[in-house]
Amino acid sequence: MDFTPTDEQTAARELAAEIFGDLSTPERLAAAGTASDAELWKALCAAGLPGAVEDVGLLGLVLLLEEQGRVTAQVPLAASCVYGLLAVAVHGTEEQRGRLLPGLRDGTAVATGAFPAGGGVVVASTQGGGTGSPEGLTGSLEASTGLPEAPTGSLTGAVPWVPWLRDATHVLVAVPDRIRRGGHSLWMVRVADAATEPVELTAPWAAGRLVLDGTPGERIGGDEAYADVLASARTAFAGLQAGVCAGSLARVVAHTNEREQFGRPLAAKQGVQLRAADAYMDTEAIRVTAYEAAWRRDASLAYDEHALTAAWWASEAGKRVVHAGQHLHGGMGADLDHPVHRHFLWGRQLDAYLGCGSEVLAELGDLIAEEESV
Repeated sequence: MDFTPTDEQTAARELAAEIFGDLSTPERLAAAGTASDAELWKALCAAGLPGAVEDVGLLGLVLLLEEQGRVTAQVPLAASCVYGLLAVAVHGTEEQRGRLLPGLRDGTAVATGAFPAGGGVVVASTQGGGTGSPEGLTGSLEASTGLPEAPTGSLTGAVPWVPWLRDATHVLVAVPDRIRRGGHSLWMVRVADAATEPVELTAPWAAGRLVLDGTPGERIGGDEAYADVLASARTAFAGLQAGVCAGSLARVVAHTNEREQFGRPLAAKQGVQLRAADAYMDTEAIRVTAYEAAWRRDASLAYDEHALTAAWWASEAGKRVVHAGQHLHGGMGADLDHPVHRHFLWGRQLDAYLGCGSEVLAELGDLIAEEESV
C-alpha cells in the first residue's frame, strides 16, 4: 500500500492549510463561541474544497480534516462530506445525485448524520412497517440501488444530539431494521421539516437535538449503504482527531521550548521529553490507521475492520494526547481560555463521538470472529 498523496490531494491539502491558517485564528475562534465560522465556510466553498472530495477521495478528505483539526476550525466539513456528498454520490439514485449534489458541492446545502459514528445506538424509531422501513413507504426498495425513483416515507423518533445540526439543511438518519439484526437503512430528511433544539456539547460544535414526528424522508442506498457510510465516518473523524492531536502537540513543543525553569527550557527535561514522545507516537498511530482505512476504501477494498481500528486509536490514543497537551502546559493548561484547551475539548468530544475504546474493540472482535466463521 502507498499512502503518498497524489498531486491533486497535495494541492487540496495545501490550499486547505492556507485557508484554515489565515482565518481560523485563536481570536476568531474565541469570538465565535459555539457558532460556526460562516466566513471560513464561505472561503472553503469558494475554493471548491468540499466539492473536490469527490475527486480526491476519502484519503483526500482525511488530509483536509487533518488541517482543520490542527486549528480546531469550526466548520461542518467532515459531517457534510461524509453524510452528504460521499453518501449521495456513492449510494444515491441518478435523480438524487442530480438534485442534491450541486448544493453539497458549493456549500449552499450542508448535511450531517443522525447517528454516532460509533454505532450501536438506536437513533430513530418508526411507526408501522414490519421491515423497519418508515410508515407510508412508497416506491420500490430496488430503486435505491440505481432505478430512477427512490422510496419515500415518514419517520418518527428523536436523536439526543447531532453534530453541526444547527448548520445543516439535510440530515442523514440511520433507521434500525426490525428484521435484520444490526441492520439499518439510511433516510435523508430536510432539517426544515423536523423540529430541532440547540444542545451544548463538550466541544463548541453547532449541535442540536433532532425530533422527527411523521417527518418525510427519502431512502438513500440499499442495505449495504449504512455500513459503508459508518465506516467512512469513522475514518474521516479519526483523521480529524489526528489533526487535533497534532495541533495540541505542536503547541506543546512551542511552549516547552520557550518556557524555562531553573534556567533551562522545559523541553530539556527527560520527563517532558518522554511524555511528548508518547503523544507523538499516539498521534502517528491515529494518522496511519486513518490513512490505511481511507486508502483501502478508495481502492475499493474491504475496510470495515480498518475503519474500526482507526476509530479505536482515535478514541483511546486521542484522549491520551489531548490530556498530555494540557498537562505539559503546566498551570497555563488549566486556563480555559488558552488555545490548547480547545484541542482538549475537541479531543474529548471526538472520543465520545467515535465510541469508547472498549466498545469499538468489542465490535472489531465480533467482526473478525464473524468473518473467520464464514
